[in-house]
Amino acid sequence: MAFARVDANRCATGAEATALTIEAKGLRAEFEFFHENLLRLKSILPTDFPEKGFYPSVGPEYGNLVLVQVTGDGQQEHHGNKFIGGDPGLRLEYVEKHEQPAPGGRHVVIVQRDPKFQLRVESHFEINDFSAVFRCYTRIRNEGTNDVGIEYVSSATLYNFGNLTAGSPQDTLLFSYAYNSWKQEAQWKTAAPADLGWNDNAGFNLNAVVLNSIGSWSTIRYLPMGILQNPKAGVTWFWQIEHNGTWHFEISNTANGGTYLYLGGPDALHGDAWKCLKPAEIYETVPVALGCVRGGFDAAVAALTRYRRNVLLREDSFTRDCPVIFNDYMNCLRGNPTTEKELPLIDAAAKAGCDYYVIDAGWYAEASENWWDSVGAWEPSKTRFAGGLEYLVKLIQDKGMIAGLWLEPEVAGIHSSLRNKPDDWFLQRHGKRIIDNSRFLLDFRSPEVRAYMHSVVDRLTDRYGIGYLKLDYNNSAWGGDLHADSAGQGLLEHNRAVVAWLQQIRDRHPKLVVENCGSGGCRMDYAMLSQAQIQSSSDQEDYRKYPAILVGELAAVLPEQLGIWSYPLLRGNAREASFNMVSSMVGRIQQSGDLSQLQADAFQQVQSGIQIYKNTLASVIPKSIPFFPLGVPSLADRRSPIAVGLRTDKKDFLYVWRLEGEPEVLISAVNPGRARLLYPSSLGVSASLVGTNLQVSFPFPYMAAIVEVIKD
Repeated sequence: MAFARVDANRCATGAEATALTIEAKGLRAEFEFFHENLLRLKSILPTDFPEKGFYPSVGPEYGNLVLVQVTGDGQQEHHGNKFIGGDPGLRLEYVEKHEQPAPGGRHVVIVQRDPKFQLRVESHFEINDFSAVFRCYTRIRNEGTNDVGIEYVSSATLYNFGNLTAGSPQDTLLFSYAYNSWKQEAQWKTAAPADLGWNDNAGFNLNAVVLNSIGSWSTIRYLPMGILQNPKAGVTWFWQIEHNGTWHFEISNTANGGTYLYLGGPDALHGDAWKCLKPAEIYETVPVALGCVRGGFDAAVAALTRYRRNVLLREDSFTRDCPVIFNDYMNCLRGNPTTEKELPLIDAAAKAGCDYYVIDAGWYAEASENWWDSVGAWEPSKTRFAGGLEYLVKLIQDKGMIAGLWLEPEVAGIHSSLRNKPDDWFLQRHGKRIIDNSRFLLDFRSPEVRAYMHSVVDRLTDRYGIGYLKLDYNNSAWGGDLHADSAGQGLLEHNRAVVAWLQQIRDRHPKLVVENCGSGGCRMDYAMLSQAQIQSSSDQEDYRKYPAILVGELAAVLPEQLGIWSYPLLRGNAREASFNMVSSMVGRIQQSGDLSQLQADAFQQVQSGIQIYKNTLASVIPKSIPFFPLGVPSLADRRSPIAVGLRTDKKDFLYVWRLEGEPEVLISAVNPGRARLLYPSSLGVSASLVGTNLQVSFPFPYMAAIVEVIKD
């Protein structure tokens, strides 16, 4: 990539230097120079933010654009557990700035150099024309003659977010973050700094507010994103780390009273990812998105939604048209498919209006085998399917649906034939294969592994006519040290190889749909979602808890990529079925449950919900922006109502759930217009709009509705 050189507008005497700036759509990063050629990041703010009232604390020691530490060098700060004050980062000398046009925007690079270790450090800013977001990463090249050990290096930094208005961080900041784990995804919390251990201690803190995830389940602890509000200033910063493995970010203060944010991937402390950078070798960090907007939580989610949709999403007809998927697992076959069991489900799914039919786990296991630890060979079972798998696929196609299969490509069961492959097919620690819950973990750095999994996908698509693959990931590795400087570096390389393989799968099979699943939402990140069309939202099986998960997930995943189960219970009534349908109709319907055995009124709710979804919602979901009129819900709260909206230019769609609380749900600050109850139409639910207040009435607990508001 050829870049045009852009000289910085700066003086030769340091503090009098004028600023260097980088601008995006409504976003500006400002830098200053100190001691002639030491570049410092001052702020990232909206372009129309007024200078008046801005109280920055930027000095020659702080605000370095890249926070980096190398083995054998010092740290010039009483840093405690924080990644700040590393000598190389403070010592970096400005070289030049490059810029060139890029698809949908521009690509800017700021180059610095460490004279001691002969490191060329490039800060990359990918700028798009759609949203107030910088996509950032750091690239380091060893231009010396000696190996250099990289302890940590930031992908991006931010400073002075607590200094825009007078007062301590406790007085000026609110931080929103999301716990994330199996069956309890996207549980957002908002806290002041002191609530997270960052106190005003009349000095500076030796600890930071830290969020990270270690291992190949990227979202097993938290979502890899954050939203930081300064309500007094009226602005909000937000970020997401786009990596399918270990990541880390921290927020705290510096010794001179400033505030900082570190964003990065695995490092020596978090994930055992020490890197030996050899002469002429290049090391690149994981990418992150960082932005700032006027407004609060909703404004930040809106900016991230536009960024994900226009920059990261690999759009096709599946994400554009939102067809409906049936999957036979949840509250249904649960990994025990047979021809006899599938036949009535195929008929019922087609009758309900589904477009895809996915046979989940177990299709490869013989009747005498455990589907869990027999994964790996991916050959259809000879004892489950009378007439063979081909017969079922043909029947699915004859019913007007596209057939899909469950696949877990990154593992091999201890009873699979793949166990006899060479050891270098598998992730290893200290010379031994990693075994997790009766499975080996395949190492996608191996060309043989990638070729094998390509052959599996080619066979399933070309021979059997499979058009949808649900790619699951139910195990997690903390690292792999074979052919790597450290276990964390081995895992980083494997993680990147998985994403590259996914990209190749999409290129080889353009019509194939790929679902990203990790025991539900345990690997829900935009490294994976830049290649997969749809994300599994959760394995949560209590439909009453599901709204408190999916609403929070809309801050993390595009609605057209968020697959949401609808699993009406076998003996459930129409109210229960409609509650399920409202939840799934927020994003992508993943229908399940034994539809062939549902009561007639429950099946009618499924059928009418899918029809309304196709006629009204499917075309607007890929253009909509989520908003949160009642805030982000909690699984622990069974009484308060839940609501989320999808906003378009001409209409808002409000999804409302009554739990155990009052029958009347009031939502204020709705755009004035005309309200229409879209679904359900026959269960006694009513909705009315008075001015800017929407009132939805439910005759029974645990009911839900979708209201269309046509704007005046």
